[in-house]
Amino acid sequence: MARLLCFGLLALLLASPFLGFMYVLFLKSPPPLPAMDGQAWWGPKLQAKQDTSVRPFIVQFTAPMVHDLKERLKNHRKWTPPLENVGFEYGFNSKQLDSWVSYWAEKYNFTERERFFNKFAQFKTNIQGLDIHFIRIKPEVPAGVEVVPMLFMHGWPGSVREFYEALPLLTAVSKDRDFAIEAIVPSLPGYGFSDAAVRPGLGAAEMAVVMRNLMHRLGFNKYYIQGGDWGSLIASCMATLFPGEILGHHTNMGAAMSTKANLLNALGAFLPSFVVESHLADRMYPLTANFVRLIEETGYMHIQATKPDTIGAAISDSPVGLLAYILEKFSTWTKNEYKLLPDGGLLKHWSRDQLLDNLMCYWATNSFTTSVRLYSESFNKRHFGLQLDEIPTPVPTWVIQAKNEIAFLSARILRTKFPNLVQANAIDDGGHFLAFELPKVFSEDVLKAVTAFRKLKKEAKKTEL
Repeated sequence: MARLLCFGLLALLLASPFLGFMYVLFLKSPPPLPAMDGQAWWGPKLQAKQDTSVRPFIVQFTAPMVHDLKERLKNHRKWTPPLENVGFEYGFNSKQLDSWVSYWAEKYNFTERERFFNKFAQFKTNIQGLDIHFIRIKPEVPAGVEVVPMLFMHGWPGSVREFYEALPLLTAVSKDRDFAIEAIVPSLPGYGFSDAAVRPGLGAAEMAVVMRNLMHRLGFNKYYIQGGDWGSLIASCMATLFPGEILGHHTNMGAAMSTKANLLNALGAFLPSFVVESHLADRMYPLTANFVRLIEETGYMHIQATKPDTIGAAISDSPVGLLAYILEKFSTWTKNEYKLLPDGGLLKHWSRDQLLDNLMCYWATNSFTTSVRLYSESFNKRHFGLQLDEIPTPVPTWVIQAKNEIAFLSARILRTKFPNLVQANAIDDGGHFLAFELPKVFSEDVLKAVTAFRKLKKEAKKTEL
């Protein structure tokens, strides 16, 4: 009997991890949706009467700001020389700084670039105490073509500038489509030309509420959403919190961070065919290689999630520091191997003007510190306690997965968060800043996604009848 008891206990101990795995994977119920304050006030003073007007806005590079910037660029200290025979492995190679700094100070045409920024109609409106900046492009369409609203959200260290090359393609009218996109492209709160919160707590979930209220302000109760980087996480929060409003969700950084997703990811290290298609397995495994790469490339995240104001003080005071800090990300996040190149491969995909335009969104508005606070406001116990990652969303979702994106998840893992995953489109090119790097590929994929979302909706209506 004692021997049988021992065998029974041993069998139970061996079975426990498996049973726990099966419970999480198939039986565990998601938590309830958290209650979000739809009118939380993030501005400096709660007003008795709120200004709900939508006001025209133009980007201005003022003469005092430009003069101050040029003086700082010209009066820098001598660079510390890089180590011998390195590219961007230690960060931005200081041998490259002279050409970038002199171009910004002497050849970047501030007046011309200001006109470029203002090529699209821009506005501001006050949402929950914050003046939110946004671009709005509404195409003129012939009879029989429906205009559909779509919200496009950038991330860090990007800005609305990422979408400029894609916007004419996204909003074009085509005889092959019965719809055209009306694009709404906001600067996230604390980024670029939008106000920043004056008190703690404005994380990704709270920004989802702000973005929803922005769409309501513009008269849209049902709309499509798109996002990359932080925009992707905010879009995921919107799809989770407001599934009845979101007609379709497109992202170029598909993320699933639930316990179930993490267990499947870990299981794939032993049984990759159970988790990912064979031709895509090298994007996920071996886990050790991906883990080492993430450790190498995510030091910034730990700093910004814990002490954003400290790094903010340094970067906000130095345009050269801003340039080196942000452009290093544009190098490595576009293709990890670019860190081996002396110039970081930065000019393989963009002109100097394009990359400096993005920097101007941070420098002209002094918004670097407030932008990186989003990491601290989202990577903390309070925000994780909302458990939004654990709640699947029924919103139709389409993911485009660039070859050199920072992280890759298989369709099977993505479906733990997005059970109505219409498409996971793994492409053989592109990196993290996909709309900026490959605007044509990005735009065509968005339009295919909206076409598919509309077809699904029409088929659902037929089924209901």
